[in-house]
Amino acid sequence: MPASDARYEMLERDAAAAASAIREADDVLVIGHIDADGICASAIASRTLERLKKKHDVVFVKKLDDASIEKVNGSRASLVWLVDLGSGYLSAITRQNVIVADHHVPDPGWMNGQTSLFDFSGLIHVNPHTRGMDGSGEISGAGVTYMISKAADEKNKDLAYLAMIGASGDIQDQAGSKFIGYNRKILSDAEGNGDIEVISDLRLFGRETRPLTQFIQYCNDPVIPGLTSEYTECSRFFTELNIELKRNGSWRAWSDLDDDEKDAVKISLIERLGGSGIERLIGEVCVLPRFRKGTELRDAKEFATLLNSCGRYDDAPVGLRICLGDKNALSEAAKNRSEHKKQLSIALNYIKQNKIIREKKYVQYFHAHGEIRDTIVGIAAGMVLGSDGIRNDIPMIAFANADDGVKVSARADKSLIIKGLDLSSAVKTAAERVGGFGGGHNIAAGATIPSGKEYEFLHIIESVIETQLT
Repeated sequence: MPASDARYEMLERDAAAAASAIREADDVLVIGHIDADGICASAIASRTLERLKKKHDVVFVKKLDDASIEKVNGSRASLVWLVDLGSGYLSAITRQNVIVADHHVPDPGWMNGQTSLFDFSGLIHVNPHTRGMDGSGEISGAGVTYMISKAADEKNKDLAYLAMIGASGDIQDQAGSKFIGYNRKILSDAEGNGDIEVISDLRLFGRETRPLTQFIQYCNDPVIPGLTSEYTECSRFFTELNIELKRNGSWRAWSDLDDDEKDAVKISLIERLGGSGIERLIGEVCVLPRFRKGTELRDAKEFATLLNSCGRYDDAPVGLRICLGDKNALSEAAKNRSEHKKQLSIALNYIKQNKIIREKKYVQYFHAHGEIRDTIVGIAAGMVLGSDGIRNDIPMIAFANADDGVKVSARADKSLIIKGLDLSSAVKTAAERVGGFGGGHNIAAGATIPSGKEYEFLHIIESVIETQLT
């Protein structure tokens, strides 16, 4: 039996144990993270419980801080189901009957052998890391939650597309510009249901909704010489290819182009790249054919961004309603989507115009103070990393003021992972040494630390990263 199959089967057994506990529960409290992956995971959990006719509530949290852990330990529900968070804080969970469906690096202080429920009275931990898999790229939090849902009832395969939207939100399709690992099994379920079509196409963001000029203008992975960040040049680019930017008074999007037009654009972009970055420009794209063309729900990445715009602006329940099919929620999400775009634009302009990025030997960093929301500083750090004039051969550390201290977000290019970088352990170590807490993935991690401890944190994390990379 291939090693991957053995790992998958072990994780599926963990999911089956969790499903059994859910069927035994009288009522359930679902606690989910506020990002797209967490919202999708919460929607899968909610729909699963609804079909099982279980009373349940869904609560969203930014992170598992002391107040959130108290919600877990103090809940009167017969079962608490944590989705897309919880693995880094297993030692803090003291109540019985808890399921943690997560894909972040687990709490090393927790007993490694306690990965399954005994007599349905403890804690079930369903996490790919406990079975030798990589939670950064092989399966998302929504994917783990989907495994439990499918184990509870095979009919829940119709929720697979939500798991793939969650995985898209966590950018798990970077390796070879496609989904890998257990994600491919889930993707196969979604394709079999007719909920997702996988095509080879440009992987730029905004295939359904962005006007053509901005579609190319905002591409920074890869950076397209002469076009990235150049609005006028992008307009000229399409004009020279005899491609109309407008038709019948409306701006055209990439999805409006016919095959010949798309081929002309692809050929021209490949020529401009000169062989560098083509593998990131063109690859697998997930289309959601049941949703109307020209809407953000038709493209998995745009769908995920819509959900992120809800969660990052304290409106995750609206994102949940969108996932559960509430059409009225779309209009309510419009203001979040607009604000998300506005705030990200403000954040990127602030970073670049004020030249706040500083370099040390093994990290680069910036402190946004109160100029960038703590809920989007990580997204901004990821977007600026490797952009024009910014290095991608060392991690980016971003700080922003938060209500409970200083939010830290760390991002890195995937090429550093091969060299030994593990941001999850580096961030966790540095945060704990300055009196904070944190964790995440090898390529992206976050923490909350006390105000005034930023430079001490930087000194520690650079030392840890130096050890990892050398």
